[in-house]
Amino acid sequence: MYYGLFVIFGAMLSMDKQWEQLFFVAIVLAVTFILSLLLRFIVGRFIRGAARKLKVDPTRYNFFKNAVDFLLFFVAIIVIFRSIPALRTYGTGLLTGAGVLAAIVGFASQSAFSNIISGFFLVIFKPFSVGDRVKIGQSYAGDVEDITLRHTIIKDFENRRVIMPNSVISNETIINSTSTDEKICVFVEVAVALNTNLDEAIRIIQGEAMKHRYYIDNRSDQELARGEQPVMVRVLTFLDAGILLRAYVWAKNATDAFDLKCDINKSIKEKFDKEGISLANMQYQVLTKSS
Repeated sequence: MYYGLFVIFGAMLSMDKQWEQLFFVAIVLAVTFILSLLLRFIVGRFIRGAARKLKVDPTRYNFFKNAVDFLLFFVAIIVIFRSIPALRTYGTGLLTGAGVLAAIVGFASQSAFSNIISGFFLVIFKPFSVGDRVKIGQSYAGDVEDITLRHTIIKDFENRRVIMPNSVISNETIINSTSTDEKICVFVEVAVALNTNLDEAIRIIQGEAMKHRYYIDNRSDQELARGEQPVMVRVLTFLDAGILLRAYVWAKNATDAFDLKCDINKSIKEKFDKEGISLANMQYQVLTKSS
């Protein structure tokens, strides 16, 4: 009789233990589900904000939300298997297999994740935006056409597309010509002969620069009050074969600045020829340096 009561009591305890384990599993899954909803909401808002800045479809990055769900429920399964003694052996094997799998996947996708993380940093810190004119390092310059979480597309001045991984851009020096102020100061350098009347040469350079359709007067109120010239021309240095002059000419943006510089070089040369002003013999200069 006592043995029968002991068996019944043991069975009741076993049933209570099973119910506790089932209750624990339910609690873990419920907490995981709530965390999943919360993190999906946070990640979704971040992705929508990033996609709006990048001007791309946010559904392209829904895999991030799915990855969050996968990781959360995977951790929940590990916790359940490790907490229930009858499943602990399976949990240890599952955890070991997951570690090996994570190492393999992480090694295989290291470059991809690096580009993605760099893409997020580009969105957050915004060294440039779509439409900006930039120079990346010493090699590539052009207009930013598109930014994705993996790469950035730059349209160069030959209308070719340069596709650069975001991780590469993050490690380069970025020169942004349009981030805050698009105006450009162009250096127009002219080497004149040693016997040139500098005042006359400077007057011609200033006149040709101010006549150009893309020239703008960028003097501040203080510079106007001091009577600064609209186009400043400096005697930069003396060469073996002449004198180097530099004019500081302002344009509205980088595109106008390039056209302005090319046109002014041409018009200065034509005006110098009419006025009898000779340019320095740069070939003589090169030969002197090389000898």
